[in-house]
Amino acid sequence: MNLKTFTILLALLLAVGVKAQTPGNAHPKREFRAAWIQTVNGQFKGMSTEKIKQTLVGQLNSLQGAGINAIIFQVRPEADALYASQLEPWSRFLTGIQGQAPSPYWDPMQFMIDECHKRGMEFHAWINPYRTKTNQNNDLAANHVYNIHPEWFVTYGNQLYFDPALPESRKHICMVITDIVSRYDVDAIHMDDYFYPYPISGKDFPDDASFARYGGGFSNKADWRRSNVNILIKKIHETIREIKPWVKFGISPFGIYRNESSDPLGSKTNGLQNYDDLYADVLLWARQGWVDYNIPQIYWEVGHPRADYETLVKWWAKNTENRPLFIGQSVMNTVQHADPDNSSINQLPRKMALQRAYQTIGGSCQWPASAVIENAGKYRDALVQEYHKYPALVPVFDFMDNKAPDKVRKVKKVWTADGYLLFWTAPKAEDEMDKAVQYVVYRFDNKEDVDLEDPSHIVAVTRNNFYKMPYENGKTKYRYVVTALDRLHNESKSVSKKVKL
Repeated sequence: MNLKTFTILLALLLAVGVKAQTPGNAHPKREFRAAWIQTVNGQFKGMSTEKIKQTLVGQLNSLQGAGINAIIFQVRPEADALYASQLEPWSRFLTGIQGQAPSPYWDPMQFMIDECHKRGMEFHAWINPYRTKTNQNNDLAANHVYNIHPEWFVTYGNQLYFDPALPESRKHICMVITDIVSRYDVDAIHMDDYFYPYPISGKDFPDDASFARYGGGFSNKADWRRSNVNILIKKIHETIREIKPWVKFGISPFGIYRNESSDPLGSKTNGLQNYDDLYADVLLWARQGWVDYNIPQIYWEVGHPRADYETLVKWWAKNTENRPLFIGQSVMNTVQHADPDNSSINQLPRKMALQRAYQTIGGSCQWPASAVIENAGKYRDALVQEYHKYPALVPVFDFMDNKAPDKVRKVKKVWTADGYLLFWTAPKAEDEMDKAVQYVVYRFDNKEDVDLEDPSHIVAVTRNNFYKMPYENGKTKYRYVVTALDRLHNESKSVSKKVKL
């Protein structure tokens, strides 16, 4: 996510085939609540391995406390790696020098996967497909693919990119994704708004030679460029599905698909366009089932003259193409603008009400995570006290898998040296898609109706097969209920146990 573009304001997108929340529900049980943790901002510069780990753990603890249930972590900012890769060099955003391994050695992506899963959060590996240098003055490692195949790359402005027209570029990017999905327990592969680069005034992207070579059948270079990106998106989706059919592929595009002035079906906006300027036909990808979710970056405020937040949320809600849609929220933009009808409050209440007003919107993602952690404009406080007051499960992507795992077995209460524990045994499973990977623990008063749709009763979402119960005096009766979740968050039937605490 480009910091310059951030001020111009981007937009993210996820779509709907999810079981979305009931419109207007203040506390939905199912809601995607994500945050982007960027690495391209140099936040680890000069830090030791131990200090980086402490920083990341602190960030995750804060986000978990704020009700976040998915982390989108940047692992490939410029054809490099914040993980152990044989294909691309270690990132300078980790060690300061591209190609230099961390010392003491560690693998940030594996670390983050473990830490996220420990906290009941999904881990989405965020990669930038084409960008290779954010600045021409940056040095590339000797083993960087550019130094092996410089003919695959083009310079545009002050940056270096894979040429999206080349089959070799697509093959390399798919190899990288194959490597990640094969070796790491990621829940999703994620891309943001960088396809063909943001246009530089007066400069065309230098692909005349590629168009002459590969543009047969296209009278129009723009259609050809879109086709190049379409081929990559389709190949990535097929690559992921073939390796691990439970791993999602999501995009967070710029917030405007097309303006109404370019296309009668576009939004009543007047800004840069995914389709025309970045050659990203996001709606086609959703329609064809090549992406599993969309998070348009709707980083503007309600009332913005050229890209009104409310106009764009309504437009995307009507144009999901039957794929899960989540809203990319700019924390800073939200807290820096007053509600148009009440100058004493910021725009968060209005934005959350809008987000939850549409059945086709299944949640949101916060940009950047650091602004939530720093509690800018008391944003985190509002999530904790109101909007994320109770836990939420990630929506079910039922077009990928709609079969729930079997229920847990052998639920029993046991006194241990660590206290009074509820134990259970995992259900049997025929394959990976049926396997229970998490459990939801609910608590009800003795005479209370068991309503599993009420998230205020969720006391834990855990990968453990036990839960420590808060023992009081052994006189108060409660009912605990345990369900199992598979990799795509389908929830099993429940098993309950009465206890005295």
